[in-house]
Amino acid sequence: MSPDTVTIIGWDGSALSLEASEALASATLIVGSDRLLVVVPMSEGATIVPIQPLATALETIAAHDGEVVVLASGDPGFFGLTRTLRALGYQPKVIPTVSPISMLAARLGEPWDDAAVLSAHGRDPREAANAARALPAVFVLTSPDYGPAQLGEDLLGWTRMMIVGERLGHADETVTTCTPAVAVARKWSDPNVVFVVDPTRRDLNRRRLTSNQPAATSGPIALPEDEFVHRDSMITKWEVRAAVLSRLAPKFGSLIWDLGAGSGAIAVECAVLRSAVIAIDSDPRTKEVIEANALAKDVDVRVLIGAAENLLLDLPMPDAVFIGGGGLPVLDAVLTRNVPRIVATYAAIDRMTQARDTLMSAGYEVEGIQLQSSRMADLPAGGFRLVAINPTFLLSARKVGLQ
Repeated sequence: MSPDTVTIIGWDGSALSLEASEALASATLIVGSDRLLVVVPMSEGATIVPIQPLATALETIAAHDGEVVVLASGDPGFFGLTRTLRALGYQPKVIPTVSPISMLAARLGEPWDDAAVLSAHGRDPREAANAARALPAVFVLTSPDYGPAQLGEDLLGWTRMMIVGERLGHADETVTTCTPAVAVARKWSDPNVVFVVDPTRRDLNRRRLTSNQPAATSGPIALPEDEFVHRDSMITKWEVRAAVLSRLAPKFGSLIWDLGAGSGAIAVECAVLRSAVIAIDSDPRTKEVIEANALAKDVDVRVLIGAAENLLLDLPMPDAVFIGGGGLPVLDAVLTRNVPRIVATYAAIDRMTQARDTLMSAGYEVEGIQLQSSRMADLPAGGFRLVAINPTFLLSARKVGLQ
């Protein structure tokens, strides 16, 4: 058996349309969350099935002979059940309504065409958290398991404001602006949605993203050293930076650690590519330098000062780590976190050898290269010569069994 028709009705707390009411009246199976099944008028004689567990609900739909209505909060085509049902081969009829994102933006008088929109419902919330750590404006569709309190905890240490819309469209709706620390300390009513903003970059006179896409930049990566503030030439050369970035693979929704950050050139370029970034250096003088480089590129990098091996245990899990300074003790500290990818540069071959052995013993697949280049330099009489750059050894390691 299979259903005659599947209709998905989105509900935002307002009165149902005539089309939605007629679909409910003729349905012989109605599926929805416990909350919606209580407040939405049901047809007499219809079988009522909770949406959770989802696998059981989908099996019930597949076995049903008759008309099925699935109730969904907000717009079902926006991170909703439309995708799930289409993936199973259904061609559902969709009766949409206003999404909670649009409702919260309207309550704030805020445009949202240039804000990133992510969902933490039914998926790993790390992508949403990292986007909120990296970008100036992010809407997050929460879930009962990952609400404003959990998001706030993930944002501790970042300069962010959270605007939480609770029960939007209902008579008791509220909109609250708070810091991540306040969000962690209180309870929130379901359903809710969160708008996370970086108050230092909340400038509506420029677009925060291009057409709501998380694409990073159309410009070059591995910029020349003179694009960055640095002290005493303490900066990763652009040729090395290009190789490091290709192995770190920073992207939208990921988190990168830059350890021994120095000028922060690696950290800033990862942030330009839309990754969330934490930069650590033991020299207090680097904080101002890194922040100046981040500001010049209009990105946010969280900077911590201290010995990396003493700070790593309390940091959120990264997708990749770059070790540009600190030597083997920093590598040993990183390995205690079981991170998926590690990229490290060394000036001495003996340190590279020790690092390679350590990584392999810890269950990493390791590749290594020596990077050496010569740059053209003009001669006074015309022509040019080649000036050698100091060679660098680069190790790239991937934990076996991890992405």
